[in-house]
Amino acid sequence: MIEPGRDLGSAQEQARILAHALPFLRRYAGATIVVKYGGHAMGEEAQAEQFGRDIALLKQVGVNPVVVHGGGPQINAMLQRLAIQSTFVDGLRVTDAAMVEVVEMVLAGTVNKHVAGLINRAGALAVGICGKDGGLIQARRLARTQTDPGSRIERVLDLGFVGEPERVDPRVIHALTGAGLIPVIAPVGVGADGQTYNINADTVAGAVAGALGATRLLMLTDVAGVRGADGALIPEMSVAEMRAAIESGVITGGMIPKVETCAAAVAQGVKGAVILDGRQDHACLLELFTEGGIGTLIRG
Repeated sequence: MIEPGRDLGSAQEQARILAHALPFLRRYAGATIVVKYGGHAMGEEAQAEQFGRDIALLKQVGVNPVVVHGGGPQINAMLQRLAIQSTFVDGLRVTDAAMVEVVEMVLAGTVNKHVAGLINRAGALAVGICGKDGGLIQARRLARTQTDPGSRIERVLDLGFVGEPERVDPRVIHALTGAGLIPVIAPVGVGADGQTYNINADTVAGAVAGALGATRLLMLTDVAGVRGADGALIPEMSVAEMRAAIESGVITGGMIPKVETCAAAVAQGVKGAVILDGRQDHACLLELFTEGGIGTLIRG
């Protein structure tokens, strides 16, 4: 019975939405979904609260979400407060010994606990960890070269303590998800010698998704997805089509490392990786529980 004063049309619309979502709820029941959350997708506090509620909802309907977050703006703010100069090479922050301490403090501390808190306040149970916890992310120094455009001589870049995942041990994640908890992971890893490394959050998300054999990797960004030569959103593409789009110049700039991360995850067994606009209200829910989703799906 409809409560007095409640609009019947509104109730019917809610029922229609639930009925439409049911096949997708069944599809993803018990599935592991890795969500990369960061950058502009973090947005305003109201949008962040909505993200927390959406992740909590995924858990409540039987999905196993795993969140990997970034925190570039928060690191920049702290470095500015401490009067530490930051430099970038090819989009990667050069990280010396002093800076890696700040990076760890911000990512594994302030930001990590904030993101976990968003989910906890929404009624789920989230636990913040970083790649150093439980040996989750064994890292190595990132090797990057640069070619001088004039002489064509290649030189090795010294990025300091910037790393890349060498091995992901998912046992700590399985322990948390098995206990009904949502892991929230800061992209900090540890080397064989105990050295802390700052790792790109996209790279960590892809490596974690691959180690878990996730059903989906959702890369929340500040663009709708990959666009074709005509400017229209490409809803789905194979890895081969993605590489052809890079070769032809359709995919350029900062989108290249994102699609490469997606391709690497798919190669490791992830069933599909999606680039989507995290500023869109309920982006994760729209991608998973509507026909066709809202971003670009990259598959094998």
